[in-house]
Amino acid sequence: MPFQFDREAERARTLATIARLPESKRQALIDEYQRRSEAAFAPETLRNFRSIIRLFSTWCVENGYEPEPPIEPQIVAAYVESVGGRLRPKTIETRLWAIAELHRSRFLPSPCRHRIVELALMGVKRKYGAASRQAPPLCRLDVMKVVRGLGANSAELRDKALILTASDSWCRASELVAFRVRDLERQDDGSSVLYIARSKTDQFGEGNYAFLSQHGTEAVLAWIEHRGLESGDPIFTKSQRNAARKPLDTATVSRIFKRRFSRSDVSAHSTRVGGVHDAFRLGCNLASIMVAGRWTSPEMPARYGRRILAGQSAAAQVARIIDNDPPEDPNQ
Repeated sequence: MPFQFDREAERARTLATIARLPESKRQALIDEYQRRSEAAFAPETLRNFRSIIRLFSTWCVENGYEPEPPIEPQIVAAYVESVGGRLRPKTIETRLWAIAELHRSRFLPSPCRHRIVELALMGVKRKYGAASRQAPPLCRLDVMKVVRGLGANSAELRDKALILTASDSWCRASELVAFRVRDLERQDDGSSVLYIARSKTDQFGEGNYAFLSQHGTEAVLAWIEHRGLESGDPIFTKSQRNAARKPLDTATVSRIFKRRFSRSDVSAHSTRVGGVHDAFRLGCNLASIMVAGRWTSPEMPARYGRRILAGQSAAAQVARIIDNDPPEDPNQ
């Protein structure tokens, strides 16, 4: 009979072996795990992990539970129920990841894999729904209307370049603030490509490229010249001429979008969603949309375009064709 590897059984055996180690050796492994985690995870991931564990520990203390691992599955299930309806299911799943990682860091079995916790999460989804909140779209017409109204002072030059880059490239805010002047590569037709060294879905820096239109390129070059930026400088910095040449943070990018579009519900992600909407309206195929947004699966672009796709469905096409040009009744 061929051997079949059982991942769960192997994990249990490993944990049992570590549990039998002398305390000094076990602590050395825990310390090494923490050191390697600092190198393996992105800084934002580590900050998020620590924030979640602080919130979870506070909840445990307030409800009379011990926050130190090992934590019983029943406690985690109660926590899931307590945040249900206040947090989105995706956010709850992220919190469960952090609780599981806390246990992994101590070489303890994760309570989050227990069926009781899985059922608690399913119950929350069933009661409150599992829909994710989507950023409202900012389509190309919305963008061009705003940038045409911007003038030539320092802040307006920077914001015009930022908004057009977001609209052209479909980049996330974290990608926009990471661009350096050297990442801009001019093309013969006046457009450019932007090199994305690292992103949310590329933590190990394989790299990718995003498109920048001629309008976007001209706006970015005008800003670079105005600010006197050099090759290694971040493209999107503070607009004051004497300010340090440090990249904007993502919260500042969000505030710029809210101010320029006079809307409190938009962000740089809105141009990513709006780009998908425009592409579906123009009849672009899903493969080209995935390339533009650097997605490796069709799930997210299809989710962004659900409203547009409903109007392009077979039902919509049948209704439009037959209602506008009804065929003759064969029975007459």
